[in-house]
Amino acid sequence: MRRLSWLLVLLLAACASGPKFNTVESTFAASPAGKARIFFYRATSLGGAIQPEISLNGKVVGKAQPQGVFFVDVDPGNMEVVTGSEVEKKLTFQVAPGDRRYVRAAVGLGVIVWRVYPELVDEAEAKKEIADLAYTGSGPQKQ
Repeated sequence: MRRLSWLLVLLLAACASGPKFNTVESTFAASPAGKARIFFYRATSLGGAIQPEISLNGKVVGKAQPQGVFFVDVDPGNMEVVTGSEVEKKLTFQVAPGDRRYVRAAVGLGVIVWRVYPELVDEAEAKKEIADLAYTGSGPQKQ
């Protein structure tokens, strides 16, 4: 029983904290003119101890926190998303002004530990998955 209690504590500690995305989404300002918005999220707590950084075009923009979501506004063009845990994984795509893209930090079992890798998700599926996730970013608020 004692081991089960510790396991539960570890699992809960690994999850992102913050308000639910669906309760704060309406407070965010729209993307600035000429920019695109990219959402990054991790819908599962599987492999929760592994929380690699997420890089976009060579710059760290956040972490793949279990059950967490955040976004960044970017200039249009080619995007390269990289996550690294056991093995570095890359995803490339393009964005145009006004685009909204959703990148899921998916989890799979690696050779030694869990692997977190980026995958592009369509908007309808992503919106269902992120609604109850914890918002972990500091996106622009409406004025």
